[in-house]
Amino acid sequence: MLPWCRSARYLTPWSLCHRQLPQLAPRYYSAKVELPEYDYNAAREWFKNYKATESLHGLGEVTYSRSSGPGGQNVNKVNSKAQLRIPVDRLFAILPPVLHKGLLASRYYAENSSSLVVQADDSRKQQANKEACYRKLNELIVDVYKHNVPGETTKQQKEKVQQLQKAENEARLKRKHLHSSKKQARSKGDTD
Repeated sequence: MLPWCRSARYLTPWSLCHRQLPQLAPRYYSAKVELPEYDYNAAREWFKNYKATESLHGLGEVTYSRSSGPGGQNVNKVNSKAQLRIPVDRLFAILPPVLHKGLLASRYYAENSSSLVVQADDSRKQQANKEACYRKLNELIVDVYKHNVPGETTKQQKEKVQQLQKAENEARLKRKHLHSSKKQARSKGDTD
């Protein structure tokens, strides 16, 4: 008997096909959710000095196999498809921590081997496919960086935000004072 079937009444054909899953309660998140503090300045500094050709080569291994892409009969004979496999622990050693979660969520992440697997079979040549693998990995890292690391706030932007906050606070206090004066006028009332 299946573990979710506790009695014989669950063994009808309808119940086997249309099992009702437990309803999950919706989760509500506060606007003040505690987010992990990352060192964004260190990530920006790393990105300024990032050179893909120097840092990524040699981290993983490239294997070649037969491809099914363009190239006619050549692809059936020659191992031209390149597959780049980089263990995430080696990659994370050279990347800032803010990028780790984005890379683990990418489509190239293979959970069983805990590595990123990038493959290319666009060309008939091994070397071109190998370079395409490294290019795809570089594009992934740059995309994750741009998505996860916010731009640096300039002094002018900070001043503008402070001015807007000050104006909003003054407007709020003015509304509050007006509301208070209305309530006071009501409570005094004329008793003629």
